[in-house]
Amino acid sequence: MKITKLEKKKRLYLLELDDTERLYITEDTVVRFFLSKEKVISQDELEHIKDFAQFSYGKNLALHALSFRPRTEKETRDYLLKYKVDEGVITKVINNLKEENWLNDARYANTFIEQRLTSGDKGAYVLQQKLKQKGIHQSIIEEALTDRDFSPVLEKVATKLVKKYQDKLPVNALKTKIKQSLTTKGFSYQEAKKAVDNLDLERDESQEITLIERDLYKLHRKYSRRYDGYELKQRLIQALMRKGYDYADIKCHLRDY
Repeated sequence: MKITKLEKKKRLYLLELDDTERLYITEDTVVRFFLSKEKVISQDELEHIKDFAQFSYGKNLALHALSFRPRTEKETRDYLLKYKVDEGVITKVINNLKEENWLNDARYANTFIEQRLTSGDKGAYVLQQKLKQKGIHQSIIEEALTDRDFSPVLEKVATKLVKKYQDKLPVNALKTKIKQSLTTKGFSYQEAKKAVDNLDLERDESQEITLIERDLYKLHRKYSRRYDGYELKQRLIQALMRKGYDYADIKCHLRDY
């Protein structure tokens, strides 16, 4: 078979054989097989060219994606599947990129965690789940998390939560809110409890009076439309206790309301 056309088309080359068979190949394929117009090749050589062209195309796609940001093996595989690259070719590409150290899930996990420890607000559990979603093996994640100190992140997040809610909630509710928020962000209950204990939050009576009066007014407007007498009183007590107010304080304010 003779190459009758070899023409560049954007990022690929059009290879035409005997003016009948046509295929697109990468520049790497042209260089590897010394291809040029009028060159004669055998059927066996053509099969090798096709195989390498598919591999080279897949690898170039992967390297293009990796040039924008690091990716895990799974992310790279998913990216290539999106471009309809054959799964057998993808496996070869992934293995080659690992050999050349373009892909390294352990390195990715370590870098991911280091960055979140520096500028993030999430605990180990959330980071673990995010890495799992990226296809990283559990053993790699556990190794990357070994001996990591999340206490500075924990303290920073807890302090921000205090500033956000301290003027809106009574101290008991504030402590509960902070614990819940910290566990939602991936910190363990023990870590959240320790963080709250370290904050040494004290009850501000004047502030709590202002808060309970505000909430009592709002709740009374809400429930007095449907209830009165004893039923209204019980509804108000229950609602205020759910908000974290002390029962004695509730009773006192209800008496004066």
